[in-house]
Amino acid sequence: MNTLRRLSLAVSAFLLATLLLLVACHEDEEHPNEYVNNWIKANMSFWYYWNTTLPPSPDKTQAPDGFFKSLLNSADRFSWIQENYQELLNSLQGVNREAGYELALFRESPDNNVVIAQIVYIKPVSPAEAAGLKRGDVIVQINGQQLTTDNYRTLLGATSSDHTITYRALDVEGGALQTELQSRTLATIVYSENPNFLHKVFTINDRKIGYYVYNLFSTGPEQGNTSYNAEMDQIFAGFKAAGITDLIVDLRYNSGGAEAATTNLASLIGKGVNNTKVFTIREYNAKVTAEIKKDPNLGEDFLSVEFLTKEQNLGSQLTNSRVYILTGTRTASASELLINGLRPYMEVVLIGNTTVGKNVGSISLYEKNDTRNTWGMQPIVAKSLNSLRESDYSNGFTPQIPVTDNHLLVYPLGDVRELLLKRALQEITGITDPGRVRPSKTWGAEVGHTLDLKRRSNVLILEAPNQDFLRLSNP
Repeated sequence: MNTLRRLSLAVSAFLLATLLLLVACHEDEEHPNEYVNNWIKANMSFWYYWNTTLPPSPDKTQAPDGFFKSLLNSADRFSWIQENYQELLNSLQGVNREAGYELALFRESPDNNVVIAQIVYIKPVSPAEAAGLKRGDVIVQINGQQLTTDNYRTLLGATSSDHTITYRALDVEGGALQTELQSRTLATIVYSENPNFLHKVFTINDRKIGYYVYNLFSTGPEQGNTSYNAEMDQIFAGFKAAGITDLIVDLRYNSGGAEAATTNLASLIGKGVNNTKVFTIREYNAKVTAEIKKDPNLGEDFLSVEFLTKEQNLGSQLTNSRVYILTGTRTASASELLINGLRPYMEVVLIGNTTVGKNVGSISLYEKNDTRNTWGMQPIVAKSLNSLRESDYSNGFTPQIPVTDNHLLVYPLGDVRELLLKRALQEITGITDPGRVRPSKTWGAEVGHTLDLKRRSNVLILEAPNQDFLRLSNP
């Protein structure tokens, strides 16, 4: 027996050595990109919403970002990948290197190629705020170069590093841009944006109107943190205590974010909603659906998301069970999920521009402890439907009250003279002019926005199945 045991151990050792040698030889022959690309292909084959359309023999020698793009379905406008998964995760939580301002870019005139960049909002406690910049100021140069239709994308890219701007300040009360040019050198910092930007209550005649500017669906500054949701709850508790009769939610600069934050906001607004009512339904591909249904820790219940029961909910207070939502050309994804999910329970009146049209969601896929693979990807994995199984907004939501937000004279957010807010107040109160407003010049066609630079833009981050499921389903 001892001899047989020694022989068995010797054979096992030989086979192990041979296997290791074969693996080593294979790794030596493997193209440098294949390791990561095999991971991409395996995960896309399981998770991707359009997994049945993946090419059968993609070129695995491509760079990972190019390989990823080669797998995408022609209907997919939103999946993406980046080399550093931690930067991906940070961006999704609203953490970016920036100076603290957002810009809308317009053609100055149809007769030339000059582009102007107008500040749409300044973030608190940021370099831009410290430099004295204001909403409405117009940037004409970045790093000494005039913005044009040919170079504005490149110049916007430079704003993620320290940079210099040349601008004309807006004199709001004078109703015009100042003629003199000013310059500021702006440092950039790693900035964590709090999405709860502004809230206030207007009392006009017999109406008390809550106004809430929410610029990003984020639960907190990092994964697992829910402090932003807690602050949102307190804001709505204040609205409820104030006895508001009407609610305006300003999402014109909100390009998406976390499903969990969306559910929280919907649960504070919806009429007659609680944790027994469906907010949204997740429609995965057949493979993922089957695995979720048979997983004992998930099951079919995971495919639907219920509202939360919130004592701060004010749906029953709202006149005619109606909420007003201000929209813009960058209103997308989680913002659209909110609109679609509330519609079965109340009237949702949209004021502004047509939204982007993103009725699908994604999850973050990455390998935390694999030194050979630092990539992170955000593939589309599910379509979002409301409780009536409606999901017909791939072309965006068209507002009932269209308002083009491209005026030179831009009032501060929360000012009753501000274009979209003024229109919402008119609709609620019937008062046609809640404040003196001068006629304003309009810019030409919109050509871009700094929100387009944010990885969190046009993203609906679905709650991922539990980690055990992720590990088991990761081929």
